[in-house]
Amino acid sequence: MSKHRPTIADIARRAGVSKVAVSYALNDRPGVSPATRASVKAIAREIGWRPNSAARALTRARADTVGLTLCRPARMLGAEPFFMELISGIETELATRGCALLLQVVTDPAQELEVYDRWWGEGRVDGVFLADVRSPDPRVEGVAGLGMPAVVIGHPSAAGSLTPVWSDDSAALRDTLTYLAALGHRSVARVAGLPELIHTQLRDRAQREISAELGLDEPVVIHTDYSGEEGAHATRRLVSASARPTAVIYDNDIMAVAGLSVAQEMGLDVPADLSLVAWDDSQLSRVVRPALTALSRDIPAYGTHAARTLLAMVDDGSAPGFQDATARLVPRGSTAPPR
Repeated sequence: MSKHRPTIADIARRAGVSKVAVSYALNDRPGVSPATRASVKAIAREIGWRPNSAARALTRARADTVGLTLCRPARMLGAEPFFMELISGIETELATRGCALLLQVVTDPAQELEVYDRWWGEGRVDGVFLADVRSPDPRVEGVAGLGMPAVVIGHPSAAGSLTPVWSDDSAALRDTLTYLAALGHRSVARVAGLPELIHTQLRDRAQREISAELGLDEPVVIHTDYSGEEGAHATRRLVSASARPTAVIYDNDIMAVAGLSVAQEMGLDVPADLSLVAWDDSQLSRVVRPALTALSRDIPAYGTHAARTLLAMVDDGSAPGFQDATARLVPRGSTAPPR
């Protein structure tokens, strides 16, 4: 026998109010007291009530808006090219459909699910993007439980029942490490991103496995918050060590530029003493001297593909996942055979 799905009528009976009052409370509409609103929402959480997406579709007009929350310091959004380029690609696709992007920055991962729950309950969005997927990540199951169209910008292994849009970071790392090994490097370190992020964990594992296959030293990996400050600090630690690496891969180009500055500040020649590779290839990688060897990919196109997938889900109820192009290694002046 199938389990009974909690309904508004169940909440109304528990709360001792009408179904209309429950609807007003759950949708934050006027007409009920704060105490009733709080009681209704508490009962809804307790019995596991979720909006019925089929019923909503019959009564709810399209918002022509999709949502994205980011758990990053707001200052980082202006400094890190990746998210600005990703959002530009999303906006490009949305504009062709007359849709808008609702963006909110939060300070706590738990807030992200609260935001999505509120947006969906208030009818403010037709679907959402999930970025920076973590391990574990309650957003994935929580958003799936809402019955809301959602696209995970990340690897399928982290997407659960949601639809992913991703690129193959392992293949990009293999190209990079194979190139550095061919130049003669044996000690290749990495200045990585946040350790709880799935894509960081996948890169960590791939670097260890590929380094072993190529006969390279066990890699030293330092995790950071992606900022230039932490990238610089990590680089100082690496180049001050007694067993200094001859090459460093950075998980974004802000940290790579900071690492270049630190190497030059400490009297190291780039690339003779230290080769540097940046993940992502914004203008930052090309305006410094020497220009940075980079893993280049079309990030606006990545955003466009994510938006196209989400809009297809909004229109049709489902859409297949999409594997974007693998980042391509572009050698420049920051890499050479070790001295």
